Amino acid sequence: MNLQDSAQRGRSYSFLDFTLDAASQRLLRGAAEVKLRPKSFQVMLYLVENAGRLVTREELLQAVWREVAVTDESLTKCVADIRKALTDDSQEIVRTMTRRGFLFQAEVRLIYPPHIHPRPAHNETPASVEFPHPAPGAIAERNPSPAQPGLSPRKPLNRIAVAGAAVLAAAAAGLLTSRLDRPRRSEPVYTQITNFPDSAVAAALSPDGRMLAFIRGEEFFLSPDQIYIKVLPNGEPVQVTHDSRAKYAPAFSPDGSLLAYTLVAGRSREQWATYSVSTLGGEPRLLLPNASGLTWIDSRRVLFSEIKSGFHMGIVTATVARAESRDVYWPAHERSMAHFSYASPDRKWALVVEMNPEWQPCRVAALDGSSPGRLVGPKGKCTSAGWSPDGKWMYLGVQVSGSHHLWRQRFPDGQPEPLTSGPTEEEGVAVAPDGRSLITSIGTRQSAVWLHENSGERRISSEGFAVGRHEGFAAAPVFSPDAKSIYYLQRLESPESASVLWRSDLESGRNTEILPGFAIHEFDISSDGNEVVFSTRAVEGKAQIWLAPLDRSRPPRMVDSSMGSKASPHFGPRGTVLFLNSEGNANYLFRMDRDGSNCAKVVPYPIATLRNISPDRRWIVTLAPAPADTGVAMTIAVPTSGGTARRICGACVAKWAPDGKFFYVSVRSPSQKDRGKSVAIPVPPGDTLPVLPDKGILSLADGMALPGARLVDEADITPGPDPFTFAYVKTSVHRNLFRIPLP
Repeated sequence: MNLQDSAQRGRSYSFLDFTLDAASQRLLRGAAEVKLRPKSFQVMLYLVENAGRLVTREELLQAVWREVAVTDESLTKCVADIRKALTDDSQEIVRTMTRRGFLFQAEVRLIYPPHIHPRPAHNETPASVEFPHPAPGAIAERNPSPAQPGLSPRKPLNRIAVAGAAVLAAAAAGLLTSRLDRPRRSEPVYTQITNFPDSAVAAALSPDGRMLAFIRGEEFFLSPDQIYIKVLPNGEPVQVTHDSRAKYAPAFSPDGSLLAYTLVAGRSREQWATYSVSTLGGEPRLLLPNASGLTWIDSRRVLFSEIKSGFHMGIVTATVARAESRDVYWPAHERSMAHFSYASPDRKWALVVEMNPEWQPCRVAALDGSSPGRLVGPKGKCTSAGWSPDGKWMYLGVQVSGSHHLWRQRFPDGQPEPLTSGPTEEEGVAVAPDGRSLITSIGTRQSAVWLHENSGERRISSEGFAVGRHEGFAAAPVFSPDAKSIYYLQRLESPESASVLWRSDLESGRNTEILPGFAIHEFDISSDGNEVVFSTRAVEGKAQIWLAPLDRSRPPRMVDSSMGSKASPHFGPRGTVLFLNSEGNANYLFRMDRDGSNCAKVVPYPIATLRNISPDRRWIVTLAPAPADTGVAMTIAVPTSGGTARRICGACVAKWAPDGKFFYVSVRSPSQKDRGKSVAIPVPPGDTLPVLPDKGILSLADGMALPGARLVDEADITPGPDPFTFAYVKTSVHRNLFRIPLP
């Protein structure tokens, strides 16, 4: 359909709290008209009619200007007019796809004849929202009436929530390519279950399917946010936890009277515990210590994860009193942690979700412990799983190439098939008792690098998706040694595109791509600011480590090493390269020369992950298994020339300022209502580390008790030259729970 057709047929479109009337060439926000130049209106109309689909610049020029020769500048000015009219400064509605075109991301409803939807009551939940599946798109044709109010409510434009609120419902199932002038086909109906302005994740259904538990927050795993229960379909969500400690994996008891969940107070095995709370309300109580990811097999036995030693976590089954315990599955590597498990309906198999230290592909193992089984699903990061009630299908939530969607695979020997796709992401699997649907969290995530200064905050990364610590500690942004620039990884076109290295000049604001053509996983900048060492994604289990000059005076050179699964490269002292490598069933800190020779362990004890290194290259921060006297996994500083480590804190983030004068330790994790806290600790002249408590910093009070300590209102930061200047990755997430019909 062309623009003239839309005007002649009197078509109008509704999105957010706007109405676009093609016949009268007017844009309305509520009842008020928003002025747009005629050409800007035509550009907007074309984008709206093709919502959810990439529209190239060439296509727009042809559609709007037809045979008139114009420059790209005319189109750029029209897009700027549109963003101004929509107050879309952050490109959360009209998104520029670099070197490709534009994507209109809001949910669009066709109104024929023109009609403005009534605003729903405050607590009203939409009855159903129809979306095609699985092709991309965003327009649904409707002729609404007061007797048919079951449409997604429009939300006020909000810069924090609009990316999800607009895109969430628009692409929830993966979404629409069929044009409006084609015959309609039968399409699955996605029913919205929650309608929060923020996020809901980690859905769990009661055995009878009448109650839904979830975490109201952005993170499904180790979340400081709270758990709610909602009676389906239209009950009011009720908060059942009031605890800022990390939690995950809500699960109902067989009779639906109890809700169990994992509460993590530290990183010792005693502090990964399962608590339960009555579904009618009340105080939570300890159900099982050293037990996480718990689910019920029947009224007597439970399936859960426990820690054997260090970080080594496996799957066991026992009675609720922990009698008759039996191993089900233990990962071979001592760093691996099997966090979730789901028993098949016939109680012969278990789907297992594990990490080492990243999430691994899902596994199906024998429930009687006789076999470790095999990997299932696509190759990617599996974070959730479930079974069909008849046991014929496995449902998996997997991140493939950076984008998280749902998959299914016929048991026992089928091939993985995608259930969802498109610009939104789906996380979590809660299969309904009748097997006809599942509930999952659907939404969007946007991220950018921001700089905090005394004068305020500003975004410094170019458009795209900034990579943060969640993809590796050596993937987080870093200041240059002179603190005049920030280096960061960014995905330009989509969350699943390759991450590339960029540099932002803080004085001029200019952003420059450093190593075109390289998809970089983790990196470190040399102390003189002249070189970068980086790793590329693993090839057949082996990562590649490269060295390159930042001025591109020479081509990048791969470090020749015959060792195995290397990760987290850092420049070490005296021209060496430090990295993490597996040996046997554990990880160790290694060093090698710049040509890959003289590989050797730095210290004899195992570590879990490499995090950050001091500017003088004398100490490197790592995460290590729990010492006997604390029972808590510790972030430690390891001397890069070998020797005794020093304790810093529990499982926290610890970093140095570029000049080494301050040492920063996170002391409170971020949550839905709090960005977290860090403490900036002065480092005495001539030293690399401040004087810390013998057992490390285990609380905010411990940190603030140190001489000269200053509080920073952000948990995960890249320190700058002083405690008032730091960079961080700001992530905007909006997710809600939807019921998805199963094929």
